[in-house]
Amino acid sequence: MMEEDDDCPELVPIDTQSDPTAQQIPVTIITGYLGAGKTTLLNYILTEQHSKRIAVILNEFGEGSALEKSLAVSQAGELYEEWLELRNGCLCCSVKDNGLKAIENLMEKKGKFDYILLETTGLADPGSVASMFWVDAELGSDIYLDGIVTVIDAKYGLQHLSEEKTDGLVNEAARQIAVADLTIINKTDLVNEEELNQVRDTVRSINGLVKILETQRSRVDLAEVLDLHSFDSKDGAKFAEKLQLVTPTRPHLDKSILTVTFEVSGDLSEEALNTFIQDLLWEKKFCNKEREPMTVIRLKGIVSFAGKAHQMMLQGVHELYELNETPQLWEDNPRINRLVFIGRNLDKDILQEHFISNVGLAAANK
Repeated sequence: MMEEDDDCPELVPIDTQSDPTAQQIPVTIITGYLGAGKTTLLNYILTEQHSKRIAVILNEFGEGSALEKSLAVSQAGELYEEWLELRNGCLCCSVKDNGLKAIENLMEKKGKFDYILLETTGLADPGSVASMFWVDAELGSDIYLDGIVTVIDAKYGLQHLSEEKTDGLVNEAARQIAVADLTIINKTDLVNEEELNQVRDTVRSINGLVKILETQRSRVDLAEVLDLHSFDSKDGAKFAEKLQLVTPTRPHLDKSILTVTFEVSGDLSEEALNTFIQDLLWEKKFCNKEREPMTVIRLKGIVSFAGKAHQMMLQGVHELYELNETPQLWEDNPRINRLVFIGRNLDKDILQEHFISNVGLAAANK
């Protein structure tokens, strides 16, 4: 279902002279299935008065709709692939790829903005886009990944999630939810409460870690969307608290993507943990009871290393992962490793058994 076009953003001349700053800039990835309303969300951000200096990178093709074209900022009917400043202080650019080059060009204007929103196409895998912030070390020195936001169509979301893929491929809409830190269920005015509950339950059945917002016409409080700090380790206590709230999920419509979590007490060997993660993410050595290989789309955890006073944060998207020390000390608290896996064909018991066996721990709390 097509939403009405919003007004095209007004343009003003851009001042390319800016004072560089050493501060890292947060990046939020906005994704969502075709027609869900992510482009309307970005248009809202571009035209609303919010006193924030946000740079928005729009993917030129995707839905291919009139709405999308109204947002691909243009002059004389031609797409303009340079950065343009809007009257509300935002910067905008349209691109034909994953936006990496646009971000590199944008960093030359560092100081004119304090936030980046990067839109993906409707069928894109946001995990692949997120991974580039870990792969490109030079880029990572200027920016950091703040979070992944997925917009969901309340009316047609379940239909998108029920589409079966051939050759063992993962449903794109389900993957976008699995990798998300925040989901926005949009167009809630087009469904009744029972239908909305079905959408909520399905989102939760895929990703037990995700926060859910509900809205109409993609209008949200930007404070709920920005500064998620989903990937940084500065607030270890808050991160650990979020993990404590995660509960395992039931398989959703295609019975393949779900969330599993477990806790294991004791200190780990960093080398042994790396071996376990690499066997899981890279080598795909672990299978469920049906002999189907387990595939992890998103991984989070708090772990304890022998001889380390600080808690360690584990983050992973697809085959890439990282371990970072948090400011949080274990002190007299029990050293309990808590891990959350979101992915396909996961079996908690087998996964936990492999974990305990690989890292050399004798018993698990749960």
